[in-house]
Amino acid sequence: MVNSFGQPWTEDGFRTSWDKAFRRTSLEDLRFHDLRGTAVTRLALSNCSVPEISAITGHSMKTVQGILDAHYLGGRLELADSAIKKLSETYG
Repeated sequence: MVNSFGQPWTEDGFRTSWDKAFRRTSLEDLRFHDLRGTAVTRLALSNCSVPEISAITGHSMKTVQGILDAHYLGGRLELADSAIKKLSETYG
């Protein structure tokens, strides 16, 4: 990905652009790091594997797994669906 000058982003250039864009929003507390974590979760919801997510976000596979364990049920969505079905069958 390149900046508006067709050059690769530098850390300072990205930070400056992020700060300008952020000031135009009504958000009070959002960091770029937060968006990376959201990307991890959304990619997992799209059935991407931990190695695929790591390749996209630049996180280590251990960090991706940690984010998913802390903020997302990961492969345990099936367990949640099963539990809700059992609850519905019991209390209908």
